Amino acid sequence: MWRPSLPVSLRAALGAAPLSSAGTPRALEGKVALVTAGTDGIGVGVAEALGVAGARVFISSRRAQNVQRAVEQLRGRGLQVSGVPCHVGRAEERERMVQAALDTFGAIDILVSNAAVNPHFGPALEADESTWDKVFQVNVTAAAMLVRLVVPHMEKRGGGAIILMSSIAGYQPMTGLAPYSVSKAALLALVAALSPELLPRGIRVNGVAPGLIRTRFSAALWQDEAVRERALKELGVERLGTPQEVAQAVLFLASPQAAYVAGQTLLVAGGARPRL
Repeated sequence: MWRPSLPVSLRAALGAAPLSSAGTPRALEGKVALVTAGTDGIGVGVAEALGVAGARVFISSRRAQNVQRAVEQLRGRGLQVSGVPCHVGRAEERERMVQAALDTFGAIDILVSNAAVNPHFGPALEADESTWDKVFQVNVTAAAMLVRLVVPHMEKRGGGAIILMSSIAGYQPMTGLAPYSVSKAALLALVAALSPELLPRGIRVNGVAPGLIRTRFSAALWQDEAVRERALKELGVERLGTPQEVAQAVLFLASPQAAYVAGQTLLVAGGARPRL
């Protein structure tokens, strides 16, 4: 029976790797992953999970001492990790980071765009224009520009995987987090917009939307008991999640196990049912 053949790049995006490699502990052997904001919380959890799966991992954070600490921590676990300080909201620093990853490991197969800011906690109308600009510059524009930077290098390798870190707040805006919530909703659309453009080029684009995760970044939502209980009730869940639980979702989307998954955002939120 005649069967239509797929372009090489599309076959790569849909899983050219042998199926037998998908479930092995070293499913990412030979791959290089770039993880932004990879020194704490979800980011360092993702870096560790990818490294344990065999990837060489390049991480970044705004502060050099945080990068050094995380690199030493992860190398101490036997992982191949390096990194540089980078403010992803600045074009020249993004370019230097990508080049440093290439200079260190020679390739980029996986991008996890995890960096985000939330400088405002309060009523939406109290957020001024500079706050909205900062949130969108770091949370949305930087993610899109990083994708633009890494795509040519992924194509040279025959394909790749991109994971954009959204949030349940992108589906269900949370009290006091209007700019952040709107920016995370934009990332849901960015995943959907990029996927049909990049899938024929061998690159799968997906997202992960964590719920309320116990990290320093989200401390304003869980350190105070009353605020925590209100947030859990608002989301309809029993407990906070962990960075490691989010990292496993990212690992799945980066691995051959997700060869037939593209243009999706995976909600990792303890059973929360967002309204949008």
